[in-house]
Amino acid sequence: MELTSRFILVYRKTRLTELVERFNTVQQARFYLEQSGADFHDYMEEDRLYGLGLEFTRRTLAELGSVQMLERAMLPSYLFRADDYVVVIGQDGLVANTLKYLDGHAVIALNPDSSRWDGVLLPFKPADLLPIVTDVMKQRRTCREITFAKATTNDGQSLLAVNDLFIGPKTHTSAHYTLKLGGVKEQQSSSGIIVSTGLGSTGWYQSVLAGAHGVCHSSSSQAESGGFAWNSDFLMYSVREPFPSKQTGVSLIHGQVNYDNPLSIESLMPENGVIFSDGIESDYLPFNAGSRVTITIAEVRGCLVV
Repeated sequence: MELTSRFILVYRKTRLTELVERFNTVQQARFYLEQSGADFHDYMEEDRLYGLGLEFTRRTLAELGSVQMLERAMLPSYLFRADDYVVVIGQDGLVANTLKYLDGHAVIALNPDSSRWDGVLLPFKPADLLPIVTDVMKQRRTCREITFAKATTNDGQSLLAVNDLFIGPKTHTSAHYTLKLGGVKEQQSSSGIIVSTGLGSTGWYQSVLAGAHGVCHSSSSQAESGGFAWNSDFLMYSVREPFPSKQTGVSLIHGQVNYDNPLSIESLMPENGVIFSDGIESDYLPFNAGSRVTITIAEVRGCLVV
């Protein structure tokens, strides 16, 4: 096999690594954890197993081509080539975070510690890698397609979401906006809107449904079935804690977004309005008075090797 292939190995810092960066030494990190009653051994063991899996994966890929190590924080600024092979070594959130910076690349996702992480998006272990990556290079592996959501603002900015979008207040206050879907418009006040993809439908969106189900003692097929398909040709939105008043309504608090019916929202908030995706609050688009956003299904889709 030619050694011209390039592999991008995406990884993240462990909890212990981040603490050592914060406190300068392992000893100081240990003192901090033990003073707060945390199990330092658990942090050490997680770091050890992740390190072993990462190094094994790097060495395996190095036998097939060049390897570029890419830490999670570098994803937004990294320029992927069309012929790159992308390998992500868990957790699930890292896989989701990686997918939205790609353009149809097939992603091989590895779980280095299956006793710790469920790994819904991590179908393989590092030990499985060699035959899998060989199959991918020879186009003998199937990919599972993943639908993304896309938020586009009236000033030309856009944001992709693999799991979900949040539109609402930056802090725990009320959001004020006008929501429009299918030609129907309504002014609302709430704690924000969640727009979920099929992949994210068992996450934040699921918790919103579960809360509504518990409060109303009503049934919800999606809440009970565990979400909807990853490659669905629709998104689902739900308004969190909608408040009815003389000016604000609650008739458009839950619904489907598809190709024919995009979701349009106009901000009525003077400040602190935001749009962020996949739980990454630091990477947000401002959404204040005068801003409008349209939520649609994204043109690009994710591809997870199975």
